[in-house]
Amino acid sequence: MPAVTVENPLLLPRVAAPGEAVARPVLAVTTAPSGFEGEGFPVRRAFAGINYRHLDPFIMMDQMGEVDYAPGEPKGTPWHPHRGFETVTYIIDGIFDHQDSQGGGGTITNGDTQWMTAGSGLLHIEAPPEHLVMSGGLFHGLQLWVNLPASDKMMAPRYQDIRGGSVQLLTSPDGGALLRVIAGELDGHAGPGVTHTPITMLHATLAPGAEITLPWREDFNALAYVLAGRGSVGTDRRPVHLGQTAVFGPGSSLTVRADEKQDSHTPDLEVVLLGGRPIREPMAHYGPFVMNTQDELVQAFEDFQKGRLGTIPAVHGMDEKGPEGA
Repeated sequence: MPAVTVENPLLLPRVAAPGEAVARPVLAVTTAPSGFEGEGFPVRRAFAGINYRHLDPFIMMDQMGEVDYAPGEPKGTPWHPHRGFETVTYIIDGIFDHQDSQGGGGTITNGDTQWMTAGSGLLHIEAPPEHLVMSGGLFHGLQLWVNLPASDKMMAPRYQDIRGGSVQLLTSPDGGALLRVIAGELDGHAGPGVTHTPITMLHATLAPGAEITLPWREDFNALAYVLAGRGSVGTDRRPVHLGQTAVFGPGSSLTVRADEKQDSHTPDLEVVLLGGRPIREPMAHYGPFVMNTQDELVQAFEDFQKGRLGTIPAVHGMDEKGPEGA
């Protein structure tokens, strides 16, 4: 980690908040509990314990791994439905094949993002390719769920495969941080991801001792999740480390700093920064469906059970259990 980097960040556009920006205070720092997802790959539940009013429009986020699989160990998810929101899968290290019931699919690897707008609903599977199952190897990524407003919940599903080489790369004034804008924009620099709900998603790598103070839209919320390393958030330098999420309050800038000393296996501070314009609508969420009312949830389950969300195709070398031969 990380998959997408540059030799000389000082050649990149530089971003810093203006002097008159109002610093966002840190409201809370939470620690993600660990669990297992799909067929048994380890995850950290990044947003567990955070009130939804601070998350909206984000629903949940899992850090998948970091895990170094032995041969035969890599795991994915079985076929499962989605309706009413978007899933964002960001692969930092490793490979995932994905496929849906409408014929979409492909492979994402180091630094790639698969952005799936489930909309009215589909069936979906994610799994490591057969050669990775046979060989084992490093796997590390994120999956983020982004809510859709009621007006878009039943839109036609779509995919965006965002290759690592297409993300917008930026740096801090002193070159001590590399910023990868995956979706939305930062200080006028737009990332490749097209979102229905206005958001910003970026992955920042801060060298030991480096600090960033970034401009942040006042109508967005602000969250920082630590993928690796140690540092601090806010102007009062609230400590954070691997597996913790910082929730920021209102303002027009946010500050993140890397500790001078990092762990031996983690050379830098790695953090994902998220912001979005709250939807502020009622949410009814159960399992793989995110709707506005309980009646809509009941309808989603009925549609799934009656096959209205599609059927499992036999393409891309994947069957009902994942990669053929696994």
